[in-house]
Amino acid sequence: MKKILLALLAVVTMVTLVQAQESSPKRMMKKFQMVSLDKATILQNGKAKLFCPECGMSLPMFYKTNHAATVDGEVKQYCSLHCLVDDMKKGAKLSDIKVVDVISLKFIPVEKATYVVGSRKKGTMSMVSKYAFAHKSDAEKFAQANGGEVVDYTSAYKKAESDFAKESKMIAKKQAMMSAKGEMMYAKICQKTEVKFTTTAEAKAFMLEHKLCKTSNPKQMQAIGLYLKNR
Repeated sequence: MKKILLALLAVVTMVTLVQAQESSPKRMMKKFQMVSLDKATILQNGKAKLFCPECGMSLPMFYKTNHAATVDGEVKQYCSLHCLVDDMKKGAKLSDIKVVDVISLKFIPVEKATYVVGSRKKGTMSMVSKYAFAHKSDAEKFAQANGGEVVDYTSAYKKAESDFAKESKMIAKKQAMMSAKGEMMYAKICQKTEVKFTTTAEAKAFMLEHKLCKTSNPKQMQAIGLYLKNR
């Protein structure tokens, strides 16, 4: 009888553990680009300073592909080279362009950076990844370990520019799907607001400031932000 009770107890314990695992939220896999907020240098100012001004994505989450530039006297910080190109194609005049060095996590002038284009590490806003390094030797080691071509900023920019139209179509399709999901989430977990937003970054900053939605999940925040900007 004692053996039967012990067996039943073991089964109940296993079932309880499985149920707990199934009911607990899945941890988001850490992206290669991601760093904690305390390790990220945020150069731009304002309530939306933690988000890319072009696409609205979190700058610390995609920090290792961050670029920054001065535009009309103010610093703008982008999640990726793609978004920097996007701003330039809209007519922005960029100066003092910088990029994050993957090794030190500090911003360096793009003229002094060596890029690895097309490595196996996932890209940001692009199917072709672009990571920058302060020292060419670091770039070469990275390329040996992860693949990709070692180039300068001009070549990396030209690659981003040549792929821009194709990648923008892909991004627009994905954002439209996310915006539709964001609309459903907004209806379920957010307080309503009539405020209009010109960028996703502005919408997300407003959501955080006013605790508009019952979520801190980055993907859900991005989806709702896209909906608020597009509605």
